This record gives sequence, C-alpha cells and structure tokens, in this order.
Amino acid sequence: MNLNLKNKTALVCGGSQGLGLATAKELALLGATVIIASRTESKLIAAIKELDTSAGQQHVTLALDLTAPEAAKTIVATWVSKNGPIHILINNAGGPPSGPLIDTEAAELDKAFSTHVISSHLLVQLLLPGMRQAGYGRIINIVSTAVKQPINGLGISNTVRAAMANWAKTLANEIGHSGITVNNILPGYTNTERLKYLFAKQATDQGATIETIENKIVENIPAKRLGQPEEFGAVAAFLCTPAASYINGVNIPVDGGRTGSL
Repeated sequence: MNLNLKNKTALVCGGSQGLGLATAKELALLGATVIIASRTESKLIAAIKELDTSAGQQHVTLALDLTAPEAAKTIVATWVSKNGPIHILINNAGGPPSGPLIDTEAAELDKAFSTHVISSHLLVQLLLPGMRQAGYGRIINIVSTAVKQPINGLGISNTVRAAMANWAKTLANEIGHSGITVNNILPGYTNTERLKYLFAKQATDQGATIETIENKIVENIPAKRLGQPEEFGAVAAFLCTPAASYINGVNIPVDGGRTGSL
C-alpha cells in the first residue's frame, strides 16, 4: 500500500489545534511538507514543533483568517508564487456559534457561509492549476455528521456544512478526471476544545454538569466513548495518499458509529 507523501506539500487550514493539528501531524508522519495555517501566530509557533521531520521536511506556518476569504487567498497565493504548488488542501474552519436556527441573524449565516464555503472555493481555484500540473491533488473538507443528520442546537452549522458537502460533491464530479480527489470527512464527538465548549454551553443551558452531558452523548455512541483527534487525523491523512486515489466525492463519518444512517 502506497502511503508515501514525500515531496508533497499540504496546506492545513485551522491547523494549530484540534482536528486540523491532528491531521497535520499524520501528514507529516507520512512524509508531507506541511503548511499550518491559522489566525493566531503563537498557536502556530507551538503547533509546528509537534510535527515530524524525519523525512527531511521543513514545515512552515501561515497566519491567515478565513473569515476574510480574499485576504486569505492573497496570503496563500504569495506563498505559492515563491515556493511552488500545493498538492493537498485541508479545508477546515472553526465551528459557527451554537443555537436554534430560527433565532439566528441573517448576518451570522452570511458570515459562516463566507468563512467555510467561499474561503474553500477561493483556495481551490487558486491551487487547482498546480495540482493539475503535478497530476496529483487531494482536497479534504472537514465538515460534520450534520451533513447526514442535523444536530439539534447547531442551526448555523447544519446549514453551512450541508452547503459545503454539496459544493464538494459537485467539485469532485468536475475535476476527478485530473487525478484530483475531493472528499468530506464528518467528525463525530471528538475530544477537542470545540467539543468542550459545546458541552459546557449545553450544561449551562440545561442546568446540568458537563459530565452528565458527556455521559448522555457517549451512551448514544456504539463505540461507547468519544473519539480522539489522532483517530480522525489518520483517516484524513489516508485520503491524501496515493492508496486512496479511487476514493472521490464521498462523505466519510468518523464518529464511532453514532450517525443514524449509512
């Protein structure tokens, strides 16, 4: 099985923590040179120290903000003009605020759509020529199991993640002939800072303890536990390898079996 990513360059958005960092670590272990992108410089500096360099890679950081898609595209374009093509793109942005959809201001929906869909679209348009020239490209979108089964209390996320999934499927159909794959990974309840935030908010809203909220969630997961970031990262990295070249245009849940659909 060919899992070698040596001489491949990967841009991991939201790569300074959580699922993004877990993915960046696994890509580095497979030999890829990783560009970790995130808003916070201090987190980037800490994160890059965690990446494996045994294949001789020199990983780098890019400070960019996906809530400003055009500016983020410009930063990446500058890097590409100086350093060459990026073969792997991990689209990953912070989750929108929780809450009922009916109470959501239109501006919040617009902001989330821009952060997730528009930023991803601009980056793909920028990087696609280099992928085509190399005859190799992997576009991975970190979305949510809400694509298959909307999650109560996450109105904005449910809406925008579904848009991302359909954008990705359309793209996969259009560019698959170029040796480029586009896939979505749907994380379930994974032990990250984002999940801790959601559990804490639910606990406050329900007048319960965080432990009570977590236990209730775990009871509905067939694996009877939360996922770990490295388990998610391993799936993401595999989809970026030559071995995964015939996997295209799919949604892959990494959720311990929780999603109630195939």
